[in-house]
Amino acid sequence: MSGGLQALVADLVAIDSVNPSLVPGGAGEGEIASFVEAWAREAGLEAERLEATAGRPSVIVRGRGSGGGRTLLLCGHLDTVSVDGMTDPHRPRMEGDRLHGRGSYDMKAGLAAALVAARDAAHAGLAGDVVVACVADEEHSSLGVQEALRHVSADAAVVTEPTELEVIVAHKGFVWSEIEVTGRAAHGSRPHLGRDAIVKMGRVLTEIGRLDESLAAAEHPLVGRGSVHASVIEGGVEMSSYPARCVVGLEHRTLPGTTGADVERQVAALLDRCRAEEPELDAEHRTLLVREPFEVDPGADVVGAVRSAAAEATGTEPGVAGASYWADAAFIAAAGIPTVMFGPGGEGAHAVEEWVSLADTDAVARALTGVAARICA
Repeated sequence: MSGGLQALVADLVAIDSVNPSLVPGGAGEGEIASFVEAWAREAGLEAERLEATAGRPSVIVRGRGSGGGRTLLLCGHLDTVSVDGMTDPHRPRMEGDRLHGRGSYDMKAGLAAALVAARDAAHAGLAGDVVVACVADEEHSSLGVQEALRHVSADAAVVTEPTELEVIVAHKGFVWSEIEVTGRAAHGSRPHLGRDAIVKMGRVLTEIGRLDESLAAAEHPLVGRGSVHASVIEGGVEMSSYPARCVVGLEHRTLPGTTGADVERQVAALLDRCRAEEPELDAEHRTLLVREPFEVDPGADVVGAVRSAAAEATGTEPGVAGASYWADAAFIAAAGIPTVMFGPGGEGAHAVEEWVSLADTDAVARALTGVAARICA
């Protein structure tokens, strides 16, 4: 592995970029965005800072081609999750092939590989541009990639999330929603006046379980089955009162081809079944957040380019696979840009112990440079 790439990964890990939308008081992306801007300019690349949301900057790094070629977009996020329970989370620590620290795996190594590939591609005399979107807030609301896509267009894209050197061509989406059941508050000694919203929610919870079982009947060949589960529940105010309301939060994990509107219809039908069995049930449903699934044709040019470039870099051509988690690839693909995910291996995303393979990171950087040669020539 080149010392420059290893040092860049370590420098990025050393910068606290905990997402403040996840952790109140988190450092955010300000310092790491400034570092990326300075690194890019020193490397002879263009850097543009985007900050439509104050304090949540992203950086667009561009390696200009000579003109007339296609544009390749590489994308990685600057933010990380909480460091609770970690010791020295921002001190990069080497153990053989492993670099430890918060964000090393998810996903500062992939970001570093993209930056180095953009630098090397820019010096290779390609016709097209290589653009790296270094985006804020992927771990919460994806503010950064949505802002970046208002400033960047491309012919193909690679999101460098950690994929264990597999080429990811599909991932699940998710929908967060709530069901609220209304009861009637009363003193616990006066049952004739009260209606227990928590007990009434029981029928709804049973139907949620049945819906999840029905979703298991259909599987996507790359990402498996869809699912729904009750994530959180709240209701009641004290032991001596009948609860006037009960709210359950749901998470659906959706397969390619399933939309947020499909999920809304599923939940509406679920509540209709509950009301058919219990006409007095007073329940309503609201959708909180929709993140659509992602899928690209395995025969798309970008898929072939990544597979062949990865084969040159590693000696083994990777197959195509799916991911169970959601990523910014969905937004990029929805913008009409053929997209894949490809990044290094390691362990510990969102965990107390996190590390990335340095050899994999080097292979990703070399593969991305090869992808640029194929796309941007």
